[in-house]
Amino acid sequence: MTHGGAMRRLGVGMLAVVALALSACGRDSTSAARVPADGIHFSILSAQGQASTAPVWQPLLDDMSKAIGVPVTARFGASYAELVAEMEQGRTQAGWFSARPAIEALDTADAEVIARTVDTDGADSYRSSLIVKKGSGLTLDAVLACGKRLDFGIGDAQSTSGTLAPMTFLFNPRRIDPQACFATVESANHETNAFSVATGVLDVATSNSVSTAALTRQNPAVADQIETIWQSPPIPESGILVREDLDPVLKEKIRSFFLTYGQGSGVEAERQRRVLAGLRYSRFTAADADYLDPVREMIADEALAAARVSGDRTAAAAAERDLQRLRARREVQP
Repeated sequence: MTHGGAMRRLGVGMLAVVALALSACGRDSTSAARVPADGIHFSILSAQGQASTAPVWQPLLDDMSKAIGVPVTARFGASYAELVAEMEQGRTQAGWFSARPAIEALDTADAEVIARTVDTDGADSYRSSLIVKKGSGLTLDAVLACGKRLDFGIGDAQSTSGTLAPMTFLFNPRRIDPQACFATVESANHETNAFSVATGVLDVATSNSVSTAALTRQNPAVADQIETIWQSPPIPESGILVREDLDPVLKEKIRSFFLTYGQGSGVEAERQRRVLAGLRYSRFTAADADYLDPVREMIADEALAAARVSGDRTAAAAAERDLQRLRARREVQP
């Protein structure tokens, strides 16, 4: 090789090194941007109002801030869509999501699952339900008879237990469209629907086992006016999500905080367990996106039912393939 050729190769090599260095600098600055200057914004659904939700979450978020060394601020949202949009637009970096909006955040908002919740009885699932006013005489058969006689309360369009589960397990298998079945269909959160049923504004509404238990604790007089006439199979409980592009070191600190919170012995662990009890949880356990597969299965079933109603064979075939894939995954999982 000539001296000139060697120099040319050296020059190319140096340019490559400079290019890599500049690229690395770009990545470092991007990485730095993944730790917001004002800390972590943690999203929480406040279906029952911020005034009642904030006090039970704030102690945990204060502890989280101390553990990760970064300020943590609660961002309360009144709807699932709002929470997903907040994370998608980078206004929140972590949050507590129920199953269906968690899936949407995973699919559209660059989120990932780091933990799932376990209730005070050790359960990591819950059930959708159908409620009526106690003493009304309404049975499940009477509700499913349709005839546009009853006023029905359904959940948020993205609510797992308020909409997805009752459609998947109750209405879709019977080819029942609530809009065609009931005199009116109102969409609201579980608490609003429960009060509407208790006061006779609605004849029947969706709810879930967690909301029913909370209502029994917080307003037993109203809870006593309600009875459950149907429950779904178990649904995965809520999870803790973070944005994928969050600084990896900070992300790991957040993961460690949730997985160790309230565990062990001693005064501090006991205090943390009292904080968890206020949230009706006993602990957080490790999880990834696979734990949401049962809900993805429900979403695929919903898509299949909608495609069949519309006569869209292409969409029906795609939904059928998705459904079969999810069912196959479930069958091989322990």
